[in-house]
Amino acid sequence: MPTSIPSKQRFWIAPLLLILSTACLAQAPVPEPATDVETEVGLEVYEELKANGEIVESSALYESLRPFAEALSRVAQPYYPHPLKFYIVHGPHPNAASTPGGNLYVVESLLTFVKNSEELAGTLCHEVAHTIHGDSLKRIEEEIKIYRRQLAAAILLGPTFGHVLALSFIGDLHRAGYSREVESKADITGADICVAAGYNPWGLVWLFQDFQSANPDQIPQLLSDHPANNTRIRALEQHFRSNPAVFGRFDPDRRSAHPLIVPKNAPEQR
Repeated sequence: MPTSIPSKQRFWIAPLLLILSTACLAQAPVPEPATDVETEVGLEVYEELKANGEIVESSALYESLRPFAEALSRVAQPYYPHPLKFYIVHGPHPNAASTPGGNLYVVESLLTFVKNSEELAGTLCHEVAHTIHGDSLKRIEEEIKIYRRQLAAAILLGPTFGHVLALSFIGDLHRAGYSREVESKADITGADICVAAGYNPWGLVWLFQDFQSANPDQIPQLLSDHPANNTRIRALEQHFRSNPAVFGRFDPDRRSAHPLIVPKNAPEQR
């Protein structure tokens, strides 16, 4: 079990049933009804993305994503009070993002951008780590502190509290990523999650190395934000060296990677 995953989150409102999400079949999972502010915001983000036509409702790509979603959910779900759900979305660049309430969004092109299963697992583990750490909610809480008056005025004009926060969160996703400290912490916890789920944690390192010569316009935002790739690689390598009993059994040579089977030209099924 990964040692760096926190056993509690300060924003838990009440003990909730821990549900393993296995809904990633050939279609998008059904969102959970709102039970608190976090799930309300998550549902509002989902509805906003759906209204904009960004949610891929049904696609063969879900079959490729499903084993990763199931494996990571088995590991991470006990550390998070809401069911984890993985959605495929349209987008101009390969990317992934987590939102409050346990929803993780994977841009469809990410599945063809990564070069192997380990790189995809590393990317998803990084985002699951953000979920466990409550990073998206913390970012929203900072937004509330800064824009409390504006939010209050907006709510009086009609939208619900959750909807206003959702719009703020979506806008923030497009503007900037997390801080250096938050991203680094997600890398380390993500590597621990990969190990617990049976994936080689070197996948994220390989992905960073690939980015050294990649077109900046093609780099997923979650991995192009600071800290710089070299810094993140060194931090991960140090984490691996400091825990040889955990990480020593994994091969750092990318030639040991497993191919990712993704259906080509898999359009959205309607």
